[in-house]
Amino acid sequence: MSSSASIIATSEQEWPHIRVNGIALEHEAIALEMQYHPADSRQEAVFLAAQALVIRRLLQQRIAELGIKVAPVAGETDEEAEIRTLIEQEIDLPQTDAASVKHFFESNPERFMSPPLVAARHILLAAAPDDLVERSEQREAAEALIVRLQQGEDFAALATAHSACPSRAQGGALGQISKGQTVPEFERQLLRLPLGLALQPIESRYGFHVVQVDLRVEGEALPFAVVENRIRAELGQRVWHKAVVQYLQTLVGAARIEGIELQGATSPLLQ
Repeated sequence: MSSSASIIATSEQEWPHIRVNGIALEHEAIALEMQYHPADSRQEAVFLAAQALVIRRLLQQRIAELGIKVAPVAGETDEEAEIRTLIEQEIDLPQTDAASVKHFFESNPERFMSPPLVAARHILLAAAPDDLVERSEQREAAEALIVRLQQGEDFAALATAHSACPSRAQGGALGQISKGQTVPEFERQLLRLPLGLALQPIESRYGFHVVQVDLRVEGEALPFAVVENRIRAELGQRVWHKAVVQYLQTLVGAARIEGIELQGATSPLLQ
C-alpha cells in the first residue's frame, strides 16, 4: 500500500469514520489493532491499523461472496484457513522455472558461499542495553584499550584484567566461530573482520567488544545443487508476495471505501 495514503479526519485525536462497501469499521476495532502497528505518531498508527482492518474486511467480504467454508489445518484459525483458500482460488501463481533459478544463482554468486570461519579473541566491556550513560563510557573504555593494544600491550593480559566474559580465563579466546554460534549483531560484524586487531569496538546487546582476529578461513562457493531448492523457495515467495499485493490492490480498486485513501487498481493486470 502507498506510504502517501492518508486517513480523512478533522483532527489528530478524532477517530476516522471509515466504511467499506457501506459497512463501518468500529472505532474499538481500530484501537485494538493499533497495538500491532507501532509508529512515530498516533496518526500514523491509526492509519496503519485502519488499513489492515480495511484489507481484512475486504477479504472477509470476498470470502462471503464466494461462499468459502473450509476446515482449518493444524495451527490455523477458521479465518486464516478461509483467507488461505481464497488466495489459492483467486490468484494464479506462475511456477518458478529452472532457467530463472539458475540465472539467479549465477547472478548472485556472493550469496551462495559457505560462511567464513574465524578464530578470535575479545575483551567484553559490559553495559546494559538501556543504560545510555554506561554504554557511552564503555565505548570510550574500549577505544582506549584498542589504543593500548596498538602500542604493544598484551591482549591476554588486558582481557584477564578487564573483560566481563568468562573467556577472560583463556586470555579472551573465543575459539573458532562460524555462522550461528553467537548473537547476530556480534556475528555480523565479526565475520567481516580482516586478520588482526579491529580498530573499532564491536557493539552488541552485552556491551562493547575489543576484538583480535587470529585466523580467518574464507567461505567457499556452494554448488548449485545444494542451494537450488532454497533459491526456488525464495523466488516463489517473491512471486507470491507480488501477486498478493496486486490482488489486494484490485480488491481496493473495486471497493467503495470511505474515510481512508488507499492505493488501488482498476484492473487486475498490474505491473
